[in-house]
Amino acid sequence: MEFGAFNRVWSLEFGASKNWNLELGIWCFKRNTIMEQPFHFKQFTIEQDRCAMKIGTDGILLGAWVELKDPYSILDIGAGTGIIGLMMAQRSDAGLIDAIEIDDEAYEQCVDNFENSPWGDRLFCYHASLNEFAEEMQEEEKYDLIISNPPFYAEDYKSGNNARDMARFADALPFVDLLGYASSLLSEDGNFAVIIPFTEEGNFLKIAETYNFFPNRITRVRGAENAPIKRSLLQLSFSTDGVKEDELVIEISRHEYTPEYIAMVKNFYLKM
Repeated sequence: MEFGAFNRVWSLEFGASKNWNLELGIWCFKRNTIMEQPFHFKQFTIEQDRCAMKIGTDGILLGAWVELKDPYSILDIGAGTGIIGLMMAQRSDAGLIDAIEIDDEAYEQCVDNFENSPWGDRLFCYHASLNEFAEEMQEEEKYDLIISNPPFYAEDYKSGNNARDMARFADALPFVDLLGYASSLLSEDGNFAVIIPFTEEGNFLKIAETYNFFPNRITRVRGAENAPIKRSLLQLSFSTDGVKEDELVIEISRHEYTPEYIAMVKNFYLKM
């Protein structure tokens, strides 16, 4: 699957039909069929049929946005398909890119995606929870960069799909745990980057400060110029040197992307 096909599924519009339920069923079938297909990027391919969480804008935004300060070691917390680790391999010469994934099926798919990429010798996925991994790594070298597209829905709602809920909801990996373990795994001069809902930014930064994490870079993301801010891209460190803040708008109109967004992701998407 390519980027255009991904967006076309989501932009499907229903006509004024008496068979709305039938059209909805057909739409869901088409969406699920396409979302099971491989996602082709310029330098690698992602298989995603076994992952609860498919390729989405958040992970790609984070992987393209994060500032790389010549890291030797990188850790992706909650790897899913492995998309962020693969983007880090494409963007950097890091000799060690580790990932953690707790879900059985997603872990196996991530391993396959890593092994089938041009950078299989630099990528490794651990099948473990974050706390298990952190305990095992206590005596090891710290990471230069930790990156995560964490679960973020804090509401009580559950979808009924346990794997998707585990991947998506904040009770699977609370911010306090993510920040606490990240602080123990990050090197003194390292960076920690995440993407979270804008509505959670204040809470996240308040918790971060208790672990001596301070924002150095914040980009707030809008879908369109007049749309509300939906996401916050945060890069933190143990340094209090100050913070650079800006905004990113993704679309000018439907499927017409801003120059800033194109510049950020053009090295990945096939048709940009």
